[in-house]
Amino acid sequence: MFKTNPEEFIIKVVKLINEEKATSIVDHITYEPTSQKFDNKIFTMDRPEGDFLNAYESEKCIQDFVFTDSKIEKAFAQELDGAKEVVVYAKLPDGKDGFYIPTPVGNYSPDWAIAFDKDSVRHMFFVAETKGSMSSMILDKIEESKIECATKLFKGLPVDVKFAKIDNYGNLLDIMRGE
Repeated sequence: MFKTNPEEFIIKVVKLINEEKATSIVDHITYEPTSQKFDNKIFTMDRPEGDFLNAYESEKCIQDFVFTDSKIEKAFAQELDGAKEVVVYAKLPDGKDGFYIPTPVGNYSPDWAIAFDKDSVRHMFFVAETKGSMSSMILDKIEESKIECATKLFKGLPVDVKFAKIDNYGNLLDIMRGE
């Protein structure tokens, strides 16, 4: 392939090297607490005008409208609104101004923050990905590495925050209930 198309060959080799680097880095990562905090502006960021085409009017979201990227996310938001266990939730914005977890392979932004009421105790969940399938083949190795880093970060927190990759609200309930 190098002789036929050296540019494409180099691009593919670089991608493979970066994926393998990401996989090996995750095995040894640890997070230490810092004084850095996120401002509540992440919940009130301005949206582009055309975004209301993809908006869902919510009952339990901290904002009046949930801006989703897909039908799967919209259905998930509707399930959150209809669930008696959910107290409040937020679709977290991504990007440099949104909520993110720094990882060695790039910043990672979970999709949702959800507060549950279970036996009169509030539980906070950060949901990594609301994909249509739990197959790891859908996510590339770098994205999987970011999710693994986020998992390690949340496990190391002094407070109980759950973190999960799910494909529907039922999976999230199973995790919350410890099944």
